[in-house]
Amino acid sequence: MVSSVKLAELWQRMGYRVVVVCMGAATSKEVVSPTLTLERVRDFFLPDPLNYGIAPTFLFHVLRALREEKPDLVIVNKVLFWSSLVVPLLRLMGKKPILLTDALVGMTWLPRNLFPKIIMALGAWTAGWLVLLSAWRIVFFHPQEERWLDRLGIAGKSQVIPTGIDTTKYQGVGSKYYGKEVTVTYVGRLESVKGVDDFLAAIVPLKKEHPGLTIQVVGWYKTNHPLVSAYAPDVSFLGLRNDIPDLLTKTNIFILPSYSEGLSNALMEAMATGCACIATNVGGNAFLIEEKVSGLLFQPGDREKLAGHVRTLIEDGTLRQTLGLAARKRIEEHCSWEVVKAKYASLFADA
Repeated sequence: MVSSVKLAELWQRMGYRVVVVCMGAATSKEVVSPTLTLERVRDFFLPDPLNYGIAPTFLFHVLRALREEKPDLVIVNKVLFWSSLVVPLLRLMGKKPILLTDALVGMTWLPRNLFPKIIMALGAWTAGWLVLLSAWRIVFFHPQEERWLDRLGIAGKSQVIPTGIDTTKYQGVGSKYYGKEVTVTYVGRLESVKGVDDFLAAIVPLKKEHPGLTIQVVGWYKTNHPLVSAYAPDVSFLGLRNDIPDLLTKTNIFILPSYSEGLSNALMEAMATGCACIATNVGGNAFLIEEKVSGLLFQPGDREKLAGHVRTLIEDGTLRQTLGLAARKRIEEHCSWEVVKAKYASLFADA
C-alpha cells in the first residue's frame, strides 16, 4: 500500500532501520538499503469487488523476522487486511504492536456490492474486532466518530496521525488557475468502490460545452476494462505512472469519487500541488477538505452534483485559485512530514 511505502521512508529519515514484511505476487527478500529490507510473501488475490489478498504462510515469515531482527517496535498496517491477523498472537507473545489504519474496514468502510459488504462486515465484527482489541495502540490516519471508538472499546488507546506527505515533492501552485484549457484528473485504481464510473459519466458530457476540457485517468486497470472500452475516445487512460507530481502540476481540477475512502494519498498529493479538488463526503475526504474552503464535496453517486461542481470550476478561475491555495495550506498545516514526524516521535518514545 502507498501509505506503507511513504511511512517507511519517513521512519528511515527519523533514523530507524525498517524491515517490512508484506504480501506480493511472489515470495522474495530484498535489501534495498542499509536502513530498509523488504520481505514479500506470495499471496492469492481475490479480485474486485473483494480486492483482498490471502497469504497462508504470512505468520511464519513474521515470526522469523522477529526472531532474526529483534525489533524495538512492531507496527502493523491496515485492520482486517490478512497481515493484521498477526496482532493477537504478537500481543500474546508479550509484544506491544502498534496498529495503523486509515479506516474501519467492514464497519465505516464498505465496498459497493452487497455480497462483499456482508463478507467484510462479518470479518470486521469477528477477526477485525479482535485485532483492534489486541493492539497496544491504534493510529488512525484521520479522525473517527467517537461513538464508533466507544462502541468498539478502543477510545482510550486510539489517536490520529495522518499518513502525511513530503510537500517539497509537490509544487506548481500559481500558474494553473486561468485559461480556457482545463485538465481534470483522477488518480487511483479502476475498482468499483472508487466510483470512476460516476466520474466519467458526469464529466465526459461537459466536453460538448467546453472544447478545451481534457479528462485523464491515472492508475492501474485490468486489460479490456469496460470503462476504458466505453470512454477511450474522450478520456486519456494513462495507466500506472511514476511522474505523478508532474501530472498534478498540469492538473487544474482533481476528482476523487469514492464510495468509501480512508485517507487518500492521491487527494493529499493533489491538494499539496494546489489543485482545485472535488471529493465525496466520506472517510478522510471530509477531514482533508473543508467544504468551500479547501475544496468541494458531494455525496457518493451524485453525478449531477459532481458535474455541477466541475462546471463551476471550469468557468471560474478565481475560485479554482482560492480553493487550490487553501488546499496547499491545509496540507502544510496538518499533513506535512514535519508535523507527522513529531507525532510519531512522541508515540515511539512511549512505546
